[in-house]
Amino acid sequence: MEQTVAATSDKPQDQQPSPYIKFVRPHLLGLAPYVGVEPPEELARKAGLPVERIVKLNANENPYGPSPKVARGLVAGSNYHIYPDPEQRVARQALAEYAGTDVGPEHIVVGAGSDELIDLLLRLFVGPGDMVVDCPPTFGYYAFAIGVAGGKVVEAPRDAEFNLDLEAFKEAVAAGAKLAFVASPNNPTGNVLYKDQVEKLLETGIIVVMDEAYYEFCGVTMVHLMPKHDNLVVLRSFSKWAGLAGLRLGYGCFPVWMAELIRKIKPPYSLNAAAQVALLESLADREHLKGTVRAIVAEQERLMAALKELPFLKVYPSQANFILCAVKDGEALSLVQSLEKKGIYLRYYDTPRLKDSFRISVGKPEDSETLLKALRDWGRVKGTL
Repeated sequence: MEQTVAATSDKPQDQQPSPYIKFVRPHLLGLAPYVGVEPPEELARKAGLPVERIVKLNANENPYGPSPKVARGLVAGSNYHIYPDPEQRVARQALAEYAGTDVGPEHIVVGAGSDELIDLLLRLFVGPGDMVVDCPPTFGYYAFAIGVAGGKVVEAPRDAEFNLDLEAFKEAVAAGAKLAFVASPNNPTGNVLYKDQVEKLLETGIIVVMDEAYYEFCGVTMVHLMPKHDNLVVLRSFSKWAGLAGLRLGYGCFPVWMAELIRKIKPPYSLNAAAQVALLESLADREHLKGTVRAIVAEQERLMAALKELPFLKVYPSQANFILCAVKDGEALSLVQSLEKKGIYLRYYDTPRLKDSFRISVGKPEDSETLLKALRDWGRVKGTL
């Protein structure tokens, strides 16, 4: 899931609201919806192009897809008519072994994507009016989910280079926050947090949720700190490195006391049988997946070098599978719309901190070449090349 955007309503314009709308929790009525990125088929329809012409670089998906063993494992599965294990025993054991020597199955909870785990954390800790720290610009789902829970976002804005501002964080905590979401690498800016910084966050005494959805691309993790800190949570995803975005699979490493409570309140069967097969087959073929991660990292470095040669772009450093760029002349929307007509989709931002910026998800080399050609063509038309 990506940034909160306006959705088109299917409700007829003259339809009167139901009298039962009075029973809806009031704060939800005015909440802006959170809309994920559209599938390739819909993007192709909008561009008027065949789906095979679409270059989809707007959702940080893995262009190489999952391990080949996943498809074989899904076909061979025979228990899809049986409810999955509500205790997630096999998955938790496998993930504990993957996460590191300091993590045991008692620390693990698996969810339908890390989005579900974010919602469960808010359900556990946040009630109406409770304050939660958000560090913009960052993943838009945090603020949306806080709003759904009835909580109040307290912002700790990042600095000019999008690094975490410790003083701003402390001020947000002092306002009365009890929980904070911090992504590393941060989406969409690519910044990474290191051990000394995270320990300072933990010293504030609130629950710190480290979202490491892009961990495999940078190799920097705080999971080893979790068993030593009762207020640290580390979330991970199989959507990016393992290519399983469509199966919705994430997990969290929690202090034991918190893991027990999360398992207590979660839906019993949120890890479906197909997702568990994909999880186990992915971990069994991690060398293959590490190879695709290396290919993406190498392509990210090559693409970043080429983007820096375009004088109309400011290119931000990144340690993830995406690159944030700003258009220096303030025409990012024109650029993005121009590319969409050619079937090339980027993630456009028009927020105060990301004014005239867009994010590029790293694809295959041929995707990069198509993108770079289109960017150069746009630059020539604008007279900046």
